[in-house]
Amino acid sequence: MPLSENTPVIVGVGQFVERIDEPGYVGLSFVDLAAAAARAALADTQAGPAVAALVQAVGSIRTFEESGAMQVPFGRADKLPLAVARRLGIKPEVAILEKVGGQSPLALLADLGNRIAAGAVSAGLMFGSEAISTVRHLVAKGEMRDWAESDDPDAMGVQWIDKGLGFEGTLSATSIAHGIRAPVTAYALCENARRARLGLSREAYGREMGNLFAPFTNVAAGNPYSAGAVKPMSAAEIATPAERNRMICDPYPLKLVSRDQVNQAAALVVMSARAARAAAVPEDRWIYLHGAALANERELLERPDIGAYPAANAAIAAALSQANATADAIAAFDFYSCFPVPVFNAAIDGLGLAADDPRGLTVTGGLPYFGGAGNNYSTHALASMVEVLRGKPGAKGLVGLNGGFQSKYGAAVLSSEPREWPGCQSAELQAQLDAVPMATMAVAAQGQGRIGTFTVIFAKGVPEQAIVIGELDTGGRFVATTRDATTVATMLESDPLGRRVVITPGDKRNSFAFD
Repeated sequence: MPLSENTPVIVGVGQFVERIDEPGYVGLSFVDLAAAAARAALADTQAGPAVAALVQAVGSIRTFEESGAMQVPFGRADKLPLAVARRLGIKPEVAILEKVGGQSPLALLADLGNRIAAGAVSAGLMFGSEAISTVRHLVAKGEMRDWAESDDPDAMGVQWIDKGLGFEGTLSATSIAHGIRAPVTAYALCENARRARLGLSREAYGREMGNLFAPFTNVAAGNPYSAGAVKPMSAAEIATPAERNRMICDPYPLKLVSRDQVNQAAALVVMSARAARAAAVPEDRWIYLHGAALANERELLERPDIGAYPAANAAIAAALSQANATADAIAAFDFYSCFPVPVFNAAIDGLGLAADDPRGLTVTGGLPYFGGAGNNYSTHALASMVEVLRGKPGAKGLVGLNGGFQSKYGAAVLSSEPREWPGCQSAELQAQLDAVPMATMAVAAQGQGRIGTFTVIFAKGVPEQAIVIGELDTGGRFVATTRDATTVATMLESDPLGRRVVITPGDKRNSFAFD
């Protein structure tokens, strides 16, 4: 049976990087970086002008600034998708600003694909960018720029869709009150909870983290779009604290933490098969979506096992099932790698892969080494996967996308093999995940209990605060914190997992001391 003429296909991919230490650096804005990647994606179709003329929908991934994660003193485009379209001479009918989260590239790809499959538009262009490195560089020099610009969608006759931030259910007021705000803190708690479940020592688990990410450095070193120069590193170099690898948040030294100082952008062009043929896009550029799923996790403190990631495992299983594939049939993988634990949960625990799987666990080099910070990393992963699969006709690739604090997961299976648009599964999958009982939380906790996971937060290499999560003897989960120097030092000198503590409620947060 022939494919529907409205079947969406990815026909163009583009990436762009600007490094502050290289000749030709000019300090491009978020918009200009995204426009550069979008131009590259259009050119990659080998029918750029014809494709650009057919683009009816544009969409962008939220930048760090648009997500509320940082303030840029230079102003910004109030409608980033339209600012990029204007630079490209594209006059879209629809412009979309996607929600926050590392899963958002799949959500936006699915949105554009659904519109194309329904015949509402012929072609879509999606992109994202970050200019955090340039912002910090210019601020440090005391140099100002004017990046403010405005577009009026009503005056342009464009349907403007802002999907909102989408922070709901990511972190509770209780988590925030106890110092669980930054991603590194939340992921450290997840990481140590996984270590507790496996019964591993600090040293043994550190080796596992290093072994997981050492192959990523090899990929990043050979990737021309990496945020900066990368050298391959051994597991010991990555996981062992040192002068140039200071502790950030136990168990993470710097080289296990995602890199946020980047100037990077990526873009994808998606068209209907009919439009792609009309524009004379060669079919060897076409990549099809074979399976996709999105799933949300409970808030951190509500999860039965803080170290596990059922939403990731469910999304990956659903995408593979939809693609009629197993992990053994996948030729290339990319797992979102802001920290080790989401990769462990998705690839190692979920799919049973090994850290040294010859297929590799990344096609970019990963967030700590390649870069791609913020919400847009997986647009780079999707773009890189498309390039890999073009060179492996008929093979399948799997991209895993992670958002929030192991809060939202997306999985996509891609191939050059033709396939009807599968859509993106979510509702039934989510209902199954939501049916699992949540942990019972003792918000104003008091009494004795046992530590189930913990972290120590460092400030410029100096231990500053400890956070613990565990179970009260009387039942119920507690979270507590302390800045007592002796207690914090004790947690670094010996392994606190499983140790008994006394919890004391406070005005807004609980404190703890060793029993």
